[in-house]
Amino acid sequence: METKSVSGVSEGGGQRADVIVEAASRLFFAPGFARVSMDDLARELGMSKKTIYRHFPDKRSLLAAVLDRQFGAVERTLVAAAEDAEGQPFGVRVQRFLIAAGSELGRIGAAQLATGRGDAMLRQYVEQRVDAVVYRRVDELFRDGHRRGLLSAPPELLSEITRGALERLLTSQLPRELDWTAADLLRATVDTVLYGAIRSADTGIDDEQLRAVIPTARDDEQEVGP
Repeated sequence: METKSVSGVSEGGGQRADVIVEAASRLFFAPGFARVSMDDLARELGMSKKTIYRHFPDKRSLLAAVLDRQFGAVERTLVAAAEDAEGQPFGVRVQRFLIAAGSELGRIGAAQLATGRGDAMLRQYVEQRVDAVVYRRVDELFRDGHRRGLLSAPPELLSEITRGALERLLTSQLPRELDWTAADLLRATVDTVLYGAIRSADTGIDDEQLRAVIPTARDDEQEVGP
């Protein structure tokens, strides 16, 4: 179910509002977005703040409009990922969906917005959109596996584990500490969960692949002389 926008921008904003949102997307989701001011945005656009405020009364309403656009893109990506994996073994379907979700949420910084400092209304909005766009689909995917007799663990438990892993990895320092991407770590986490949860006949991933998704240490750093 779609969550209602909190942007507060009036309908009929037209092409100029789209241009403002596009520029705001580039600035607000770059590192240090919290320090980006409406003055910075006006300079980026080469227009006055008065013109921006004509379309968006404040920074919160503009950020909400940016989030509307970004979550729309996330949803389209996840729908495409699910469609591409249609007919694949259940393990492949889950893996592809979650990796796509992790990549998209990491790209827009949704987890940081949802759990970090900032406007309470925006945090609530982000949490609602993440739940509607990502987690409800995850829940349904695991329920489908349970109905088909493919899971050896309750789907509710797998949903909670997966939610926790996804949110934690998006805000964790672990990717930098291990010099791995968040997507790689999420893939390893998903495979670890699935290896013990999905009956091997329908994972679509053989045992050797599951045990060696990501090396446990850098091979080149572990090599020693004769």
